[in-house]
Amino acid sequence: MFRRTFWFTAGAAAGVWATTKVNRKLKQLTPESLAAQAANKAIEAGHRLKDFALDVRDGMAEREAELGEALGTNHHPDTELPAQRRFAVIENRSATKTDKHDSTNKTKYLENTRYSYDRNEDH
Repeated sequence: MFRRTFWFTAGAAAGVWATTKVNRKLKQLTPESLAAQAANKAIEAGHRLKDFALDVRDGMAEREAELGEALGTNHHPDTELPAQRRFAVIENRSATKTDKHDSTNKTKYLENTRYSYDRNEDH
């Protein structure tokens, strides 16, 4: 009698364990779960790629410093940047009064226009 009860309980426990294991595996194979797993793997790969890029950048900076020391280019006497260049607008004096285009309006416009050569100004 005890032998039958033992085997019945062991069989029921094995059945519950197997059913739980199968249900977990089925939940892992649903489209939502697969999409979440793929997203997690992509995020991990992005973090690894970012860490690699940071390591490469640090190595480049270190090597650049070593080369600068070896070549003696690390010591800059002037630490401030040169002044911004401004170009003068040259008036076209060869234009005559009989030209169809009024050169005075054009030169007034060019004199009032501020020329900026800073490419990062709009950002």
